[in-house]
Order: sequence, then structure tokens, then C-alpha cells
Amino acid sequence: MSRILTGIQATGTPHLGNILGALLPGIELANQANNEAFFFIANLHSLTAIKDPEVISNNTYSVAAAWLAFGLDTNKNTFYRQSDLPEVCELMWHLNCFTPFPMLANAHSFKDKSETLADVNAGLFTYPVLMAADILLYDSDYVPVGKDQRQHLEMARDMATAFNHQYGDLLVVPEGKYDERVMIVPGTDGRKMSKSYNNFINIFLDEKPLKKQVMSIITDSLALEDPKDPDTCNVFGLYKLVAEANEVSEMRKKYQVGGFGYGHAKKALLEVLIDSYKTPRDEFNRWMNDKGALDEQLALGAEKARKVGTAALGRVRNALGY
Repeated sequence: MSRILTGIQATGTPHLGNILGALLPGIELANQANNEAFFFIANLHSLTAIKDPEVISNNTYSVAAAWLAFGLDTNKNTFYRQSDLPEVCELMWHLNCFTPFPMLANAHSFKDKSETLADVNAGLFTYPVLMAADILLYDSDYVPVGKDQRQHLEMARDMATAFNHQYGDLLVVPEGKYDERVMIVPGTDGRKMSKSYNNFINIFLDEKPLKKQVMSIITDSLALEDPKDPDTCNVFGLYKLVAEANEVSEMRKKYQVGGFGYGHAKKALLEVLIDSYKTPRDEFNRWMNDKGALDEQLALGAEKARKVGTAALGRVRNALGY
């Protein structure tokens, strides 16, 4: 059985882009019989940018609730909160001592902000080392990553290889699991859906605020009676990702014939979002209203993860003479 590990950023409630592009594919991968998944909420990473404890806590809970709401099997897989495993911070220190400064200085996570060094904290600079510790502590075989994280995974592989070169094959060197077909979900303004662009759709909202987000989708100014090109429309771009194939085909025809306005299309999109995600929405709210149950789930996951992590860290400590 292959062990797959994925870190989930604790940046708040996952939006539609996160759900379609990462959450659902991740759960599908985890539920395959020949895979064992370690999924963790990366709330320690969040501290590089977020300092408000209430925000960090709420973000962590909402991410956990979303994954559970969509049916992640926590009996088969291991789902935990990063901060519940201090062992990862110890391994990070050991790896820090084998990581050359130029490697971290070339990391995208640092270089993107290096023009204003006063805004760069040490946590951001050593971010790739914590990410490497997250991977290597649990003897991960595969790490699904997008293009933006490939460099960090390669750095983790380099750190493991350097350590093994000196002390023997103690750390599993993980392979990247790349999917070039990763879904790019358009936001309400046509750009990639992102919290940083404030162009996201939160399917866990009640109908009224969800409607407000859907109605904010930017369209052109063609009149209702005019034929329209569905392939250049932000509304249709989202609709085809969430509606049934026959519904998508029917809407395409309506666009091309004319007499079908963007208001009609937005209403149809809203209906699909409300109907298709009713069960996950109810489950999400149930979990968020019982944070004690969320804590229990995450604590159970942490205990499972600790059994693996303690063994790996023990090998490292013995090799270093501690």
C-alpha cells in the first residue's frame, strides 16, 4: 500500500475552487484501495502570515469540517492538525542543520517577498524546511503537488538525500504525484478563483449570501435577446463544472440561440450550487456547531500519525547521537 501525504492550508473555509481542484480529487485518491492517505491541516504554516489566534483556530476548524463534510474516511486514512504533532518541529530543526542557506534563499516562498525584507519573518524563510519535515516525518511515498509546490517538494527530496548520504537510508525520499489536468476553477471575475483576489464562491453559505456572490459574477453587456458565446462567459465556465452534462448542453444551446440573459444563467447556477451541495452544506454546519467532535476526530488522527512519526524521529535522533 502506498502512503500519500497532503498538507491543507488553514486559510479559511475552502471555496468552490478548493473543493473542485483539491478536496474532491484528494478524497478520491485517498479512498482508492491501494492508497493510505495522511491529510493534515497546516495551521503552523499559517502563522507566517496570520497572527490572530481566533482566526487561526476558526480557519482550522472550517477546513476540517469541509473535508469531513465531503466524506473523507478517517477510519481508513489519517486526518490531523499539524500543531498537534510537535515532533514535526523537532525534525524541522534537524533538517535545518542540513539545509544550505542558498537553497532557502532561492525558494519561491521567500523570493516573492524578498524585495521588502522587513516583512519577511524567519518562519517564512524556513517554510520549505517545515514542509519537508511534514513529509519526511511520516515516511510518505507520494506527495500530490501542483506546479507552485514542485520546488518545495524537490527541496524536501534534497534534504532527505543529504541526510541519508551521511547517516544511511533513514528517511524515505518521496516521489511527487503530479497531475497536469488539475482543474483551474474561474472566479467571479474570470481569473483563477482565489481568496487573495476576493473572487471566490463559498458553497457553505446560506442562500442569501451565496446568491450575492453568484450575482456578482462579471459578464459582458450583451442584451438578453442577443446570441452569446458560452465559452467566453464566466457564469457558464462555472456552471459546466458543477451541473450535469445534459444541463450543460441545454444551457449551451440557450446561449447560442439568444433570448437567454445572464441573469437567467446566474439563477440556474445558484440552483445547482444549492441543490448539489445540500448534503455537504448540512454536514459542514453540523461539524462547525460541534467543535468538540471536530477536536475528537483530529485528536484521533494525531494519535495515528504520532505512531508513525515517533518511529521516524527516533531513527533520526539515534543517528544524531541524541
